[in-house]
Amino acid sequence: METQVQDKAQLVDEIIEVIVKEGMVDRDKVQPDATIESLDLKSIDIVMILTAIEEKFDVYIPMDGSFQDAKDVQGLIDAIAVHIQKEKEKEKEIEKQANG
Repeated sequence: METQVQDKAQLVDEIIEVIVKEGMVDRDKVQPDATIESLDLKSIDIVMILTAIEEKFDVYIPMDGSFQDAKDVQGLIDAIAVHIQKEKEKEKEIEKQANG
């Protein structure tokens, strides 16, 4: 369980790095309670961030739903992290079934 917590913390850090890079936002401003508006992120920025996350983590992220509804950084990070973890679990399950 400790590894999973550490993995989630690392995942959150990596997601924040993508937000900083793709959203061209100062790292210090990317706080959990910061709103998407306060970071001056437009919907095109969110799309760019989600696209970069898809590439970085090799997962498909639908461009609707909880990602677009997020009002603050924590909401966006949580939605992305949960989605990535679910996708990775699915991949492991498929791999297990394939290997018998």
